Amino acid sequence: MVETDTFVPEAVAEIEDEIGDSNAVIALSGGVDSSVAAALAYESIGDQLTPVYVDTGLMRKGETDQIAETFDYMESLRIVDAKDRFLEALEGVTDPEEKRKIIGEQFIREFEREATDADADYLVQGTIYPDRIESEGGIKSHHNVGGLPDVVDFDGIVEPVRDLYKDEVREVARHLGLDELVAERMPFPGPGLAVRVIGEVTDEKLEVARDACHVVEEELEEYEPWQALAAVIGKATGVKGDNRVHGWVVSVRSVESRDGMTARAQEIDWETLQRIQSRITGQNDNVARVVYDVTHKPPATIEYE
Repeated sequence: MVETDTFVPEAVAEIEDEIGDSNAVIALSGGVDSSVAAALAYESIGDQLTPVYVDTGLMRKGETDQIAETFDYMESLRIVDAKDRFLEALEGVTDPEEKRKIIGEQFIREFEREATDADADYLVQGTIYPDRIESEGGIKSHHNVGGLPDVVDFDGIVEPVRDLYKDEVREVARHLGLDELVAERMPFPGPGLAVRVIGEVTDEKLEVARDACHVVEEELEEYEPWQALAAVIGKATGVKGDNRVHGWVVSVRSVESRDGMTARAQEIDWETLQRIQSRITGQNDNVARVVYDVTHKPPATIEYE
């Protein structure tokens, strides 16, 4: 476990040493990794830091409003509406790795534009150790590691929590006094809902995934999962009223883990699962059925893509 009393001052000093008198932008998502990176960088270089939240259109329900409220103490916070640019770049793309790489490149281009406006030479990211391991091992490309384009217009990329596991990042978050909503929030993938939609990313599938994920997070909060999610995995025949429909299949997943490197599917009681399927199918006429994923990691990954 990380020694926070030692790690925090060392990380703050390292950020100051790397960035010096230059300006930097921080890729802020609202998750614990980027929030801790932002807090460390803000403590280190203060007004030299410009936090940037990019609304990709692939975010959780209510995410943008949550970000604006949680980080309003950072006066230089910028919220960028890039939904149209991301969805246009993803149009027609079905391969999971290609989706991740497109999102990674699009993120960098957004931050390059914001860095130009902020006269920033450095990019700060919340990359953590499992991100690097999975990208380097070919398991999947993370948008902030293996998904980065070959040419990046920054003097340097600073990753203050790059050697920490998720539970260690949470320890640092508590040490820094970050809001419990941030410190204890379950992981959310950098590419967002794009990896919870099998195949091409469309507005319709995103709305189904967004609403279903919200239901799952609410209903399974008492189980304290490492990660709970819903994914749109295909289509199947169903019945709505007296009509036959060919609607979306939503898969619910909830796992226990220590660091995300391995995970076990949680045992969820039948009543809770029935309540989840009832809410998801009831609020969206285009959902034909809901299934529960019982696969551990390995052999599966936690996310679907």
